[in-house]
Amino acid sequence: MSLPTPIPTSRAVITGASSGIGAALAEGLAQRGYSLILVARREDRLRELAARLAARHGVESEVRAVDLADRGERAKLCDELAGRDIAVLCNNAGFATYGDLAAADPARERRQVEVNTVAVHDLTIAVLPGMVARGAGAILITGSTAGNQPGPGNATYAASKAFANTLAESLHGELAGSGVQCTLLAPGPVRTEYAEVAEVPELDRLVPGPLWVSAEQAAAQAIAGMSAGRRRVVPGLFAKAQTIGGQYTPRALVGPLLRAVYRKVK
Repeated sequence: MSLPTPIPTSRAVITGASSGIGAALAEGLAQRGYSLILVARREDRLRELAARLAARHGVESEVRAVDLADRGERAKLCDELAGRDIAVLCNNAGFATYGDLAAADPARERRQVEVNTVAVHDLTIAVLPGMVARGAGAILITGSTAGNQPGPGNATYAASKAFANTLAESLHGELAGSGVQCTLLAPGPVRTEYAEVAEVPELDRLVPGPLWVSAEQAAAQAIAGMSAGRRRVVPGLFAKAQTIGGQYTPRALVGPLLRAVYRKVK
């Protein structure tokens, strides 16, 4: 199975496109000839990216400055996408928080659930009927190795990524034979603005340099995985080890271990 052929009227949508894996996905898809819809809150960054992609690859990039945690803004975007020819949807936007849930800011935790979980679900449902009717399309959902096990001290993020992981793999099986595919991107440590947004600068120091994967590597593997119709893409040896550990290590062991690790970053 391969990605839909890019045509002038179709679009590839990337959320969280202003930086990190999202910007790298935009670069990779533009290189393949896709015209884009770039979604994030920071309009200035999106416009800079759109101009850069036009100069490098000659593709058109539409900019949508949308706060995906805002249900009203998100609904307008979903309504638009439901009526467009969307060839590829990359549900990539997301962020994390660290610390005990009892002491967390409820509003920020709620925003995290909206972006990491509800927005992913809403956008997928918005574009999926059109893809199935056309018999062509690809959806990428950025989950995480964090979604493979409990995350004491990182509870909302781990739970939201467990949803993303399961949704992507469930859809992959559900869509078999339809001409539409869904691929899970489940990275471990990736060099992005993740730690800065999560307000945990110590996180970078806990993971040795060689174990990190670049955003460009993660995006390239994700696009290759979509093109090959893969169910799951796990970039990097450390992420693969995390995946195996998360799936097979007893919860009674992994929970306290991760609790001790996450307490070092907050």
